[in-house]
Amino acid sequence: MALLTSERWHRARKLIPGGVNSPVRAMRGVGLEEPFFVERGEGAFLDTADGRTLLDWVQSWGPLIFGHADADTVEAVREAALDGTSFGAPTEREVELAAEIVDAVPSVERVRLVSSGTEAAMSAVRLARGFTHRDRVIKFAGCYHGHADQFLASAGSGLATLGIPASPGVPSGVIADTIVCEFNDVDGVASAVERYGEGLAAIIVEPVAGNMGCVPAAPGFLEALRLLCDASGALLVFDEVISGFRVARGGAQERLGVTPDLTVLGKIVGGGLPLAAFGGRAEVMEQLAPSGSVYQAGTLSGNPLATAAGLAVLRRLRDPAVYEELERRSARLAAGLAPFGRVQRVGAMLTLFAGREEPVERFTELDGERYAELFRGLLERGIYVAPSQYECLFPSLAHGDAEIDSTIAAVADVLAG
Repeated sequence: MALLTSERWHRARKLIPGGVNSPVRAMRGVGLEEPFFVERGEGAFLDTADGRTLLDWVQSWGPLIFGHADADTVEAVREAALDGTSFGAPTEREVELAAEIVDAVPSVERVRLVSSGTEAAMSAVRLARGFTHRDRVIKFAGCYHGHADQFLASAGSGLATLGIPASPGVPSGVIADTIVCEFNDVDGVASAVERYGEGLAAIIVEPVAGNMGCVPAAPGFLEALRLLCDASGALLVFDEVISGFRVARGGAQERLGVTPDLTVLGKIVGGGLPLAAFGGRAEVMEQLAPSGSVYQAGTLSGNPLATAAGLAVLRRLRDPAVYEELERRSARLAAGLAPFGRVQRVGAMLTLFAGREEPVERFTELDGERYAELFRGLLERGIYVAPSQYECLFPSLAHGDAEIDSTIAAVADVLAG
């Protein structure tokens, strides 16, 4: 006999801290005592354990560019699984996936596959420190680079949604070399570089911020970061875990025309399975073990199921028509939501800041209760958006005009009440 949602939730809380394996899933930040449990997904929809079907704009937080249970991806994973699920030894698919990444992303000449965005960002910064023989790193308030110790200062998204202080459990010495600046504040970054430049290993940034809502880089901001890194000898690191393969095949760096030294990738690159990557200039990447002395390793790196899924997706993204259609659908959604507040969009990433007229240019304290009311109202109407104002909507090729129009109508209905 299937358990009711409340029974599942009670059991989960007895076995898992907070009842969930990633904090924002708990939905406390939007005023719900219990999350829903998912049974399956297909295309743009989720089926929940309590018998509801929800139109899903979260899409596993961005990876599912072709929607849930995409037939080509599922078949690729099934075929790979028949040969074995993990080897801890090289496979041809690892090389093929690396070739797809190098071909697509302007900054990447060599690439290392890992298992999560957190691991990729942590490893990229370690590599930057090893290459430059320096310790300090500049990051930006509201940009999230995973939960490695050095990044949990002003990290946006889940921390902001749940009101959790940024760095309990993190030794003060670890974050002593993390310098936090305001996103889109060129003067502030320039001052930090002037003060700390001799010991600065890297500037890491989301070129399109996706963890304080969708916040585009202001004109000239990324170009200024490039110049500041060149002048100081630091490396510029783009965290494209969200924007990579979503706003363009080559990510935000292709769309915006700014090339970093290192790039962090995740989500779409693994086709919805646990896979991430970091890559960049050959002379930097060759410092990684075993060719160099900067150590990084992972038993499940390049997992055969994940590489199969990644290849099934990335090979289809060679077709420019994919991005043309994503752009069209995303623009339709953004235009329909515009009467209800500030909509910020870059490609197939967008956020509605309901009731707001002025742009969001950096990490800003937002009206959490207003968003919670919108979230709950949409959920009652069968539409699932991220349970955090500090996240994005993620249009996919599974979202047709009917789904877009029904979402716009539901937002209008909720906000009219």
